[in-house]
Amino acid sequence: MDRRTFLAAGSIAATAPLAGWPALSSTATGATAAANSAHPHPPVNFWSDGLGLGPVDYAAQLQEAARTGAWSPDSYSNGGLVADIERAFAQRLGKPAAVYLPSGTLANHLAVRTLAGAGRRVLVQAESHLYNDSGDGAATLSGLNLVPLAKGRATLSVEDVAPWVERSSGGRVPNEVGVISVESPVRRLDHAMADLEQTGRLSRFARERGIRLHLDGSRMFNLPLHTGRSVADVAAMFDTVYVSLWKHFNGTAGAVLAGDEATIAGLSHVRRMFGASLPQAWPTLALVPLHLPRYEDDYARAWGAADRLIALLEASGRFSARKVENGTSRFHLSAPGADLDALAGRAAQHGVLLPGGPPDATAFAMQVNPSLLHRPPEAISQALLASLDA
Repeated sequence: MDRRTFLAAGSIAATAPLAGWPALSSTATGATAAANSAHPHPPVNFWSDGLGLGPVDYAAQLQEAARTGAWSPDSYSNGGLVADIERAFAQRLGKPAAVYLPSGTLANHLAVRTLAGAGRRVLVQAESHLYNDSGDGAATLSGLNLVPLAKGRATLSVEDVAPWVERSSGGRVPNEVGVISVESPVRRLDHAMADLEQTGRLSRFARERGIRLHLDGSRMFNLPLHTGRSVADVAAMFDTVYVSLWKHFNGTAGAVLAGDEATIAGLSHVRRMFGASLPQAWPTLALVPLHLPRYEDDYARAWGAADRLIALLEASGRFSARKVENGTSRFHLSAPGADLDALAGRAAQHGVLLPGGPPDATAFAMQVNPSLLHRPPEAISQALLASLDA
């Protein structure tokens, strides 16, 4: 089976590591369902940030959540479950208020649009989602000028931004920096995280100059394990913070943008202006209340399982693993001499779903997530070793 055939049959689009979050095709969903039926436990997946639920599994859990959940439906993304989730995330992030938005792209956009005020220049990481994956939406729709800095690095430092702050205010036609936007972890850099000491310096520098700060914290609930700092501690360095509702918390879509009352007030109306007030958002969010309270603990346990799995695979002499410097949820797994396509195909038959990659990939970019808790590390190791020899 060649890579293109395997990817079409049950893994991720070949460009996934470059183009962003991989969406499962209908044939991939079928492969997941087959793995479910063939094994007593749900599949272990190494490609998603969460459990990677297929339509059948999500529908079943949605029905159970609707039957047992102590919440009511929203109306045009207001009230009910949406309001409950807004309050819960505001509290966890240590912010006075939060607003639901149907996508992280819109959350980042509305954050910098709202914070910018008269300062239309926005300093961003060159590798950030806001700069690379939003189709110049901030410029086209809100007249903002995004300036990419710190190419190839996860940390945006004072030394990166200071020359641009001076240049922007001292030009013949001043164009003040209104916002500095930071993404952490950075998806395009294998989910590496920004250095918190440097980020703290950046926060103090910006606030001394009246420049607002936004955090693309889509996956920030992974940070406490790796930094020893709570999500509220990290969020305190920023005026606004965005968190994805589907990457960790197993919704099918959605985001929360948190900040102070003055910043968040009125954004539900801006949401409607952008055509983003869903008549009913609750079907996409019903699983979030279940996973929010437990996610950080589940993620820590998942990394414990991943470390044990890595040790077992390396002890076999058949696999080698490499962790990411300043990393969070990813490690790279190679099997010298093995055909990765064939290995992935056989592993799927054992209920272990490996990520796809470009045709010239020499290792799997493995995502650590709570699905690793579905089976003991010893069983996952045995499945992968058996998949080498089949």
